[in-house]
Amino acid sequence: MRLSYIALVSVVLSIFSTHAYGQVTAIKAGRLIDPASGTASLNQIILIEKDKIAAIGGEIAIPAGATVIDLSRSTILPGLFDMHTHLCLDVQSVRDGGNYYYTTLNDPDGFRAIQGVVNARAMLDAGFTSVRDVGNEGNYACTNVRMAIARNMIPGPTMFNAGRIIAPFGGQFRLNPDKQNLAEPEYFFADTRDEMMKAVRENIHFGARLIKIVVDDQRYIYTPEDIKFMIQEAERAGVKLAAHCWTHKGAHNAAEAGVASIEHGFNMTDDDLELAKRNGVVLVGTDYLAIKDTNNHAKWIDRLRRAYRIGVTMAYGTDAIDESAGHTRGTEAMLGIDPWVEAGIPPKSILQAMTINAARLLGVDNERGTLRPGMAADIIATSENPLENINALKQVSFVMKNGVRIK
Repeated sequence: MRLSYIALVSVVLSIFSTHAYGQVTAIKAGRLIDPASGTASLNQIILIEKDKIAAIGGEIAIPAGATVIDLSRSTILPGLFDMHTHLCLDVQSVRDGGNYYYTTLNDPDGFRAIQGVVNARAMLDAGFTSVRDVGNEGNYACTNVRMAIARNMIPGPTMFNAGRIIAPFGGQFRLNPDKQNLAEPEYFFADTRDEMMKAVRENIHFGARLIKIVVDDQRYIYTPEDIKFMIQEAERAGVKLAAHCWTHKGAHNAAEAGVASIEHGFNMTDDDLELAKRNGVVLVGTDYLAIKDTNNHAKWIDRLRRAYRIGVTMAYGTDAIDESAGHTRGTEAMLGIDPWVEAGIPPKSILQAMTINAARLLGVDNERGTLRPGMAADIIATSENPLENINALKQVSFVMKNGVRIK
């Protein structure tokens, strides 16, 4: 009886072992980048079990039966983050005259959700395995895209969406009194504390994973006290608050209030940047816009250079993107590294903005943003070393998300 029991246990363990090894993938990495230290290790083995990294090292034995991916001639690094994107908004410059207000009127939410599906796949193919979608999605179109990605119905980055942008009356548009409802549901107008509370709670109820506010696109702007009120309301539900700031005063109010991130910060003074640094506010400068905004190109570069010099923590973000011939949303988003290079930002700092800084801002740095045991297997590869040539990121040759090979 005992021998039969032992035999049965042996068979079960054998089956389990075979099944476990069948879930193991081994990546042979010619060069492995650590963004935190800005260093590279040669000839490393990454073992992946299901969706997590199980082990990394130079002397690790590859289990029998493991799937082996040979990237011994490539540079391996964590998947990248775009911390300011609008997947469900493609501006058609010819049709809409470059004004996304007309885009929101022309494109119904169903179509915008389909745009989100296409753009999500394009971002993933380019190497962005995580994105923060900061609104302009109609009536929660991006919640639907995020849910479809999470359920593995469609390919896309791990997605954190903001829902409807909360703003003083008018949002970012100039409305007419007989057509004042045309800016909703694109924006959630909130001018009183009751309206602010309702806007935050309704967003979270309908699937927002962060809160985005517009501070200052009207003559009346949110005060530090207004912003603190919304931060506290968001924190009660465990989410962070991002603040669109275009003016000096708006950025100063947001930095004083201690938002999680300032978006754009176009007119931030050195004092504003110092205040943001003291209060632990991350700048998501959307410096990609320097490429398109030729009239203010030098000003964008100057703000980026000053932020780096002062030591503000920065995370990489692009913005809404016009449809561009010859580019996908992903390849266009990767062009956003060009202003960083022009501003003289070292490759190490650019990589940190695209990985660990972004992960910390999202609060997922114990899951993503670096490659170490226990982390999600979000992995990309390039032929060249981005620490030596950051433009290597424009030619991502391999993408894995949550242990699944995408490209």
